[in-house]
Amino acid sequence: MITFLICLVALVVSYFTYGKYLERTCEINPANPVPSQTMYDGVDYLPMPRWKVFLIQLLNIAGLGPIFGALLGAAYGPVAFLWITLGGIFMGAMHDFVAGVISLKNNGLSLPEIIGKYLGNGTRMFMRLFSVFLMVLVGAVFMSQPAELIASNISLPSLEVTAFDDVTWELFAVLAVILIYYILATLLPIDKIIGRFYPVFGVALLIMALSILFVLLTQSDIYPIPELTSLSNGIADPKKFPIVPMLFTTIACGALSGFHATQSPMMARCMTSEKQARGIFYGAMIAESIIALIWAAIGMAFWGGVEGLNAAIAEYGGSAAKLVDVITETTLGTVVSACVLLGVVGCAVTSGDTAFRCARLIVSDMFGISQKGLFKRVLVSLPLFAIALFIIFALPFQTIWSYFAWCNQTLAVVTLWCITVYLFRNKKPVLIGAVPALIMTYVCSSYIFISPMMFGMENRALAYISGGVLTLVVTVAVYLKSKKVKRN
Repeated sequence: MITFLICLVALVVSYFTYGKYLERTCEINPANPVPSQTMYDGVDYLPMPRWKVFLIQLLNIAGLGPIFGALLGAAYGPVAFLWITLGGIFMGAMHDFVAGVISLKNNGLSLPEIIGKYLGNGTRMFMRLFSVFLMVLVGAVFMSQPAELIASNISLPSLEVTAFDDVTWELFAVLAVILIYYILATLLPIDKIIGRFYPVFGVALLIMALSILFVLLTQSDIYPIPELTSLSNGIADPKKFPIVPMLFTTIACGALSGFHATQSPMMARCMTSEKQARGIFYGAMIAESIIALIWAAIGMAFWGGVEGLNAAIAEYGGSAAKLVDVITETTLGTVVSACVLLGVVGCAVTSGDTAFRCARLIVSDMFGISQKGLFKRVLVSLPLFAIALFIIFALPFQTIWSYFAWCNQTLAVVTLWCITVYLFRNKKPVLIGAVPALIMTYVCSSYIFISPMMFGMENRALAYISGGVLTLVVTVAVYLKSKKVKRN
């Protein structure tokens, strides 16, 4: 419990300390005009109240990440607390805040356009394609998982013919409903659906976490939280899943996630003052880290420790949704548990639709397509939905998730290097971005050589050395590229 409480306090305090420092570093000035004023179009550039923008940002970046990822990451042991806390403060919140501020000061530009400004046109083109691919992956993940959760609890009349042997009619029906919602949320002005329903689900996400926190604090004798006494790896197969790099990709939302930087420009287009940046960008990430910390704690405490959690994960086939179901039904009761699962579905769906909306904005920025007219929004969006549906039916979920996890943190690496160059250009402390960039470059590089989904090298020493060499190559390449861009 002591480790958990220290981490919880550290996250809260960081908002008023490190968050303030970053605010001064980025020269936040409430007198500066913002995109919702200078670029207003009534669709994407549209001013909204601060509280609403915060809740939308929280739900955009969170979804199921700080719940599912934290529960699975807790299998590594209390070391997960350390990654969530330090990663959340010095990497995730910094990453979200500075990337959001850069967009805010550049007319709400999408992430690939920002990266191109600081890392060159070649990087811009790569990131355009990479970001759209990641957004479609996110959309596919958060279309299929809530559909499966809902479909497993309903029953439709049996029919003799199905399009796919492994797909039930229930799943088809739910997928169709979610797809229609996604299309509407992607195409309509941001205040019509997202602005109205997201705050409700944002509050639900916070209530879920606070309910579990209440259980942890009031029933500590029943659910004792393990203390951090070493950096040992508590996962069932530590040789196959070493802490570096696997923990850093398992817990992304809640510590650091590249997906967040793609979402921030949407909110940068709706803010009414630069002064709101710390609360919306840094504050939402800290709130997400707190949510992840709580779910990681209950994961270890509920099953009597790390070994019990690993046994439960094995028993339920790695289904984080089942873990959530068992935890909430036992600790909060059947009625509240049903509401929590409904909230979980809502969180998943609301991450998927903003992923598609973000992909639409990236593509429209890429080709300079105005999004004021509905026809052009439809023209950009429909191919994205078609690709996502193909991915859902063509690939197993575990494969989709594994590639999403690595792509997500790779995007964070590129964003961190972009932030580093931004700080250097503006004569600000470069280490704020450079240290996290180096760490995460090494994490993603070593993942390539260690992960069973990629090279899966048995010789760990060689894998880590290879990761180090690749990190050095990337660092030198970024340095040379940034110098070239500056000269141009």
